[in-house]
Amino acid sequence: MNIDHRSGCPINLSLEVFGDRWSLIILRDMIFGGRRHFRELLNGSIEGIASNILADRLKRLMQLGMLTKADDPSHKQKAIYSLTEMAITLVPIMAHLGAWGRVWLPVSEELSIRAELLEKGGPPLWEQFMDELRHEHLGAPAKTPPGKAGVRQQLQAGYEAVVARKAHAAAGFTADPG
Repeated sequence: MNIDHRSGCPINLSLEVFGDRWSLIILRDMIFGGRRHFRELLNGSIEGIASNILADRLKRLMQLGMLTKADDPSHKQKAIYSLTEMAITLVPIMAHLGAWGRVWLPVSEELSIRAELLEKGGPPLWEQFMDELRHEHLGAPAKTPPGKAGVRQQLQAGYEAVVARKAHAAAGFTADPG
C-alpha cells in the first residue's frame, strides 16, 4: 500500500492509522466484542457507525494489514473479518487507553469495568487475551485450558455484574416499601 506520510515519526504514523473517528472503535468491537461480520459491527456498536463509513474503514484496515477478510464457511453470502498479529498486539495499547480514560474522562461504570479489569490484570492478562485472539483469528493452538473462562468472558462477566448490581439497586429504590 502506497500512502504518503507527513513524517517518519512513530506517533505521527500511528495517528495516520488510528487518527480517524472509527478505526479503533471497529478494532475494539472485534477484540472485546468478538464481532467478525459486517452486520455485527454495524449493529453492535453503541456509537452508531454508518454503513458506508464502516465499509470504508474495514477496507482501509485491510489495506493497512490490520484485518483480513474471507468467505464465511457457515454462510455463502457473508464474509468474516479476522484480526492480524498487527491488530492483536494493540491489546496493551487498548488497556492503557482505557486506564487513562477511566482516570481523566467522565466514563460510565458499566462501560469502564472492562478497562478496570484489564488494568488490574496487567501484562499477564493482556498476554493471555492476545493468545486467545491468536487462536480465534489466526488458528494458533489454544493455550487457555478447556473449561476455564477466557479473558473476553471474564470481562463480559464483570460488565454483566455491574449492570445487574445497578439494576438491583435501582429496583430497591423504586420498590414500594409498604
